[in-house]
Amino acid sequence: MGLSILDWIVFKNPMANEYYPFGDMYNLPYEIGYKLSEIILGFVAWFLNLFVHDNLWSQWLVSDVVMNVLAIILLVVVIFGVGFIVNLTMIWEERKILGRLMDRRGTQIGPLGYFQCLGDGLKTFMKENIAPKAIDKKIYWWGLALVIGTSVLLACMVPLSGRWFIADYKVGLLILFGMFALAPFLILCAGWAQNNKFSLIGGMRAAELMISYEVPMLIILATSCLLAGAYGINDLVQFQNDHLWFVIPEIIGFFTFFVCAIAESERVPFDLSEAEAELVEGWQTEYAGMKWGLIMLADYFRGYVACAFIVLLFLGGWAMPFAGTDTWYAEIWFLFKVCAVFAAFVWARGAFPRVRTDQIINIGWRVLMPLSILNLVVVVAIKLMGWM
Repeated sequence: MGLSILDWIVFKNPMANEYYPFGDMYNLPYEIGYKLSEIILGFVAWFLNLFVHDNLWSQWLVSDVVMNVLAIILLVVVIFGVGFIVNLTMIWEERKILGRLMDRRGTQIGPLGYFQCLGDGLKTFMKENIAPKAIDKKIYWWGLALVIGTSVLLACMVPLSGRWFIADYKVGLLILFGMFALAPFLILCAGWAQNNKFSLIGGMRAAELMISYEVPMLIILATSCLLAGAYGINDLVQFQNDHLWFVIPEIIGFFTFFVCAIAESERVPFDLSEAEAELVEGWQTEYAGMKWGLIMLADYFRGYVACAFIVLLFLGGWAMPFAGTDTWYAEIWFLFKVCAVFAAFVWARGAFPRVRTDQIINIGWRVLMPLSILNLVVVVAIKLMGWM
């Protein structure tokens, strides 16, 4: 190859790479990562070639296998970056909506107050890292890492469209919900490991709350899959695009799942596991500084995933009326729906007081469970009648 940089940076079709990991499915984040890897590796290979002409290292850097490895790494970075920006946007959205509900402006730092989130992140990052002496160190740290890690992984696993995904899993809803259901056990372990009665009570409340509301959620998820005849996320979205959004035939399941999703995200009015007025900060009491900041960030990631579940199961996913699922703005349309659902979460926070422990259990088992079963009966009747 020549000495010109254009001889080394050559943009190719990423699907033509023999190591392309997605078969015949087009992946937009992979293409972005592949283009970036072509620029980065091409520049490095050209720079090395200036000193040693036609060296093997330069040839190896622009080979298909190296390009593919770096493209996969950058794919993950791109997907996480988008998810992180969406997470910051949801925090900003909540602050602005709560400000209006409380008759005030909300955050004012930066354009429209958006930079307040960055300022808070910097503030928590600069705080001292303190951990009590009497903790169970392994569970204390591993519980924290797994709560944060599974939440971030979940957010990255949610597809934004038929071309924006991190992996092609045919039973995507079950995998996502399985990861989502790990939180009660991790939070209980983290609360117990802190050797603090407030943390232990908060962890027990969180596990009790989440398990109570996960069962109705799972029934409704299975009901939507029954209606669509598939577990795949793409199949579910395409079925709603071809027929009608499931919010219409499953209106009972929609409102039931909505309440369960708020509870699973540990948001007001179901934030009894934190209860800062009576439990200091619940299961998070002994996690200070940046540890607390990361837990808060993970909570918003879980809130994002909960809203994404609602959009995928009931609101057509990235499908747009009269436009279908293959629009160039499919990802933007999906995220708009997610933010709209999250706005309803924020409205519930501003409108309702915290629910008592006994009320939480009664609502979960005596109200939402029968409603989820009723929703299942309605869907079975629809399928038997052949209406969908």
